[in-house]
Amino acid sequence: PLCPGIVSVHLKKDSMGNLTLMASPSLGQPDSCGRLDSAGGDPAVTLWHKCKWSHTQVTKTFKDSCPGKMLLRTDLQYHTDSLLEDANGKQPERKSYNPWGLHCHRQHLNRMSSKHNENKLHQFLLLENVVSKYSYPCILDLKMGTRQHGDDASEEKKARHIKKCEQSTSASLGVRVCGMQVYQADTGHFLCKDKYYGRKLSPEGFRQTLRQFLCNGNQLRTDLLEPIVLRLKALLAVIRKQSSYRFYSSSLLIIYDGQEYKESADHHLPFPKTHGTNPSRVDVRMIDFAHTTFKGSKSNPNPTPHDGPDHGYIFGLENLIKILQSLSEGK
Repeated sequence: PLCPGIVSVHLKKDSMGNLTLMASPSLGQPDSCGRLDSAGGDPAVTLWHKCKWSHTQVTKTFKDSCPGKMLLRTDLQYHTDSLLEDANGKQPERKSYNPWGLHCHRQHLNRMSSKHNENKLHQFLLLENVVSKYSYPCILDLKMGTRQHGDDASEEKKARHIKKCEQSTSASLGVRVCGMQVYQADTGHFLCKDKYYGRKLSPEGFRQTLRQFLCNGNQLRTDLLEPIVLRLKALLAVIRKQSSYRFYSSSLLIIYDGQEYKESADHHLPFPKTHGTNPSRVDVRMIDFAHTTFKGSKSNPNPTPHDGPDHGYIFGLENLIKILQSLSEGK
């Protein structure tokens, strides 16, 4: 975003009853944008002129992030031609947008509407859209570590999260699928999976899902394996050196562009280099730090002494790297 920081948001309902989020720079916060015009005008007016986020506009936002030829609709009807596989692994259907994202957004708007009136101001963090540069963003959300509850979790919440880990690959592998969308070049649609699908996977099912994430419907994108593994190894080296950080309930976001980029052949090389992956088209991000803590953290009312690196997170990273390397070796 041009102005990262905090935004003020309120609900607005139109004559048809459709909910919209209206956002503007948070009142009283420092000017993080700076003066962008020589005339000294207000950057809030220059850059914002108010942002609207509604059901229809969220779909449009997805389209803005995916300017390729992929099919996207501006309505929220669940059509029969989707590519969403349900939690029971039933036959996947075709869909040209990720219905889970729209479902979550709709739930959030309805929850806000039921609790607050339209004029109630809420403060939100303004985040970067890390896939805005991609034509066909393929996204894998992996919940990392063998423990998901924070130090401040109630006994009920703690027991619930422990059960989720024990019944999923979080316990056996230290990582589980929390969500995925991958562009299928053969159909022009996305294959989407949600967190409920990920919770039911066995270790072998997790491996097959990773393979599916790297398959465009025609072939396995083996060209993506090396740059992803290199980034994961670099992250692993950093995590191993941490003295007390615990990244409970955080995720790894692995993203790449579903559009393959061809490189022109260089006739000066002993063999023609006809294709490859632009490194900037592959990215790995740590996300979701709401329950991250460390030794002596003042934000935790009952601080737990954490010494040494997060072995549960390391366990997950090591298994993730091993699986990806086995895929690169054709196993």
